[in-house]
Amino acid sequence: MSSPPMYAGVGISGCWALGAEGSTSGADSLDRLYPAVGATRPPRKRTTSQCKSEPPLLRTSKRTIYTAGRPPWYNEHGTQSKEAFVIGLGGGSASGKTTVARMIIEALDVPWVVLLSMDSFYKVLTKQQQEKAASNDFNFDHPDAFDFDLIVSTLKKLKQGKSVTIPIYDFTSHSRKKEWKTLYGANVIIFEGIMAFADKELLELLDMKIFVDTDSDIRLVRRLRRDIGERGRDIEGVIKQYNKFVKPAFDQYIQPTMRLADIVVPRGSGNTVAIDLIVQHVHSQLEERKLRWDMAALASAHQCHPLPRTLSVLKSTPQVRGMHTIIRDKETSRDEFIFYSKRLMRLLIEHALSFLPFQSCTVQTPQGEDYEGRSYSGKQITGVSILRAGETMEPALRAVCKDVRIGTILIQTNSNTGEPELHYLRLPKDISEDHVILMDCTVSTGAAAMMAVRVLLDHDVPEDKIFLLSLLMAEMGVHSVAYAFPQVKIITTAVDKKVNNLFRIIPGIGNFGDRYFGTDAPPDWSDDTLDT
Repeated sequence: MSSPPMYAGVGISGCWALGAEGSTSGADSLDRLYPAVGATRPPRKRTTSQCKSEPPLLRTSKRTIYTAGRPPWYNEHGTQSKEAFVIGLGGGSASGKTTVARMIIEALDVPWVVLLSMDSFYKVLTKQQQEKAASNDFNFDHPDAFDFDLIVSTLKKLKQGKSVTIPIYDFTSHSRKKEWKTLYGANVIIFEGIMAFADKELLELLDMKIFVDTDSDIRLVRRLRRDIGERGRDIEGVIKQYNKFVKPAFDQYIQPTMRLADIVVPRGSGNTVAIDLIVQHVHSQLEERKLRWDMAALASAHQCHPLPRTLSVLKSTPQVRGMHTIIRDKETSRDEFIFYSKRLMRLLIEHALSFLPFQSCTVQTPQGEDYEGRSYSGKQITGVSILRAGETMEPALRAVCKDVRIGTILIQTNSNTGEPELHYLRLPKDISEDHVILMDCTVSTGAAAMMAVRVLLDHDVPEDKIFLLSLLMAEMGVHSVAYAFPQVKIITTAVDKKVNNLFRIIPGIGNFGDRYFGTDAPPDWSDDTLDT
């Protein structure tokens, strides 16, 4: 038998009273919430579920919070160290769940979260159900209205740090939109919805369960304002739907799940005591799960080991050695640095293409004779550059691969935590079927390269179809990537043995991005640091 829920902000017999604030009177609350008589209809706002197509950002006074998440921490083996902490937020329709979720996110002050709304997971309606929905005769507040199989599989993937695609539900047409939204795992995932606690398998995925308990009159007024002002409904239809479906469903399916909650929050977003309690608990859980990206572990994990078989180094001919001499020389001008870097990039990419799969084929020459040749047997080649230095390799790839598709990834190292963080991602569609050329000009510790590979794997690119290309790599980075991803092909023009205390390659090439673009890097921006 489960223990009774903890009530925050109200004393209940047999429950813990964790603080009480003076509540606003019901009449004042309703006056504040109810639209003024004769007021003009406000412009329509959100008509789709929370997973919108625009960048999901929440800006606070302290930082910008990325509510689409990111791939979370990975250890030196390239695997996720800890699962995300998942908070479930349940409660009646218009009880203030989303507002409470955003208040928790802001108070937590962590940069990477996922905010997932159950509104995105309404089932696709049949034609007959569509007609009922148009006349307010379809019950959207019944458990059968939600795709719980998709919800559970989505949360499982997010909790494991994998990327997922989320449907976008259009409330005006009662249908899913064609485009879906991509989300990534994060350190905190908040899942909110009226049926958040209505499925046993779903409950097992929630580390913390919160029920937002708001007065039914206030919820009705909020629903009137939302459905009329934001979703283009008429007042008669909203009241009809409320009396026929919403209120009975709350009494039968939603309110009984309150007993499953770890914490019950009366008055929703107005209960700051409850929000503070929740934030303190989540902070303690994150502290227990915390893992810093351990550069020392990466550095020492593979000392004295032979270089992996998945590594291919361009043959050091006098020509290649001569070009390395020029670009490594600190006295080399920017023009010469660019020129000889481009030559090396071209040679590197030509060398890398020889590892792609080829099949035998026969063609007929202009002389009418057969020629036994070879042709690329894959579907397509896609190049992905790790910004910023990696983008300098794109022209060389385009020069030798006709119609190649290009994607970009921006990964920066957090100066406070030492962790690589994904800040930007743009990948072509259906990349999972392609051979991917992952490009970065220098790789020292391998941290950024490992995260980039992890992003590709999260997008279902097979590990053996990923080729990591770099002009210069440190042995440390080679070992780290190869050990974490033993099927990734690593291709470079040279491997240097050492990395200094600042994780710069020794003897190295300097800051490639600065030398190529002619810029002076800020203290927290270094290609040698980013390409760790």
